[in-house]
Amino acid sequence: MVNSAVGEKSPARKAIAAAQRVVVKVGSSSLTTAEGGLDHERLDALVGTLATQAEAGKQLVLVSSGAIAAGIAPLGLRGRPRDLATQQAAASVGQQALAHAYATSFARHHLTVGQVLLTTDDVVRRSHYRNARRTLKRLLALGAMPVVNENDTVATAEIRFGDNDRLAALVAHLVSAEAMILLSDVDALYDGDPRNEDSSVVPEVTSAADMAGVSVTSTGTSGLGTGGMASKVEAARVARSAGIPVLLTSAELAARALDGADVGTAFEATGAHLSARRFWLAHAASARGRLHLDEGAVAAVVKRRRSLLAAGVTGLEGAFEGGDVVELAGPSGAVVARGVVAYDAGELPDLIGRSSHELPPEQRREVVHADDLVAVR
Repeated sequence: MVNSAVGEKSPARKAIAAAQRVVVKVGSSSLTTAEGGLDHERLDALVGTLATQAEAGKQLVLVSSGAIAAGIAPLGLRGRPRDLATQQAAASVGQQALAHAYATSFARHHLTVGQVLLTTDDVVRRSHYRNARRTLKRLLALGAMPVVNENDTVATAEIRFGDNDRLAALVAHLVSAEAMILLSDVDALYDGDPRNEDSSVVPEVTSAADMAGVSVTSTGTSGLGTGGMASKVEAARVARSAGIPVLLTSAELAARALDGADVGTAFEATGAHLSARRFWLAHAASARGRLHLDEGAVAAVVKRRRSLLAAGVTGLEGAFEGGDVVELAGPSGAVVARGVVAYDAGELPDLIGRSSHELPPEQRREVVHADDLVAVR
């Protein structure tokens, strides 16, 4: 939905223009050549834009893809490798080149770069999550420019973010960002393939209705990255659900995007800013199992924000332990919430479906306490 008032910005664009702490994510295709290797001209242009914003007083965190793509040409590879070992080898070469290029380019603007490499383990584990949060915020306080990337050199298939769009959304919450900018090789979200003439730009996303009929791809067009429009839309959903507006556009329009200009697609924030713990529960932590709930328990947990009691549990999946994060699913099987379970999986079969007064005193505690619950959409 576009604001009909001439020259008036949407709430999302106003918020983005006013934001003083912004996470900017740039994709591989915007930093590298088609053959692999860094495109220093485009990297320098992006750095110049970010430096101008930093000089104006904004705090920026750059989430940058490109490590694997930057290692393709130096290693003589024909294209992006598919096997994990070669991807890690390319990342080990490309990450060094990428970090050096950023440090050199930002130094021309008298800005210091702090490289931060993350795997999902750094946000899935609660203690690591807190450490990453402290490190990033301290870098900003010291006036450095954090440059974040997934640690592709050591990340395995089991512990990968999968794409840096999701990583950017997690980082945006880690640093309490007021806006997130997603930069790619496409200038906006389209309702179809942007290469087709009959596809139209979706200028604003304020609700699910604005996404009706929109078809997005799960892979990028350049062949160098792992993301695609689907991953960007999902990253925008995660960020906006935590109160962070998002702008999606091309790297060439980065300067205008950061100024809140009428470019790209703006995603309006839909939820309040979540506490670090609740965001971690909702989006970062790995679920170790699943509890199935009856309709009454779903209403209590989701609508009334009550604790989950054994009486409302109808079944369970997984080999979780007390203190693990589990998903809570309704009768249809759809996940409605996530939370920290108080019992081991082996303890619950004798408890589920029973009222508290039917249980021994030592087993009358909540299955998942309200303070350790968060509804998911």
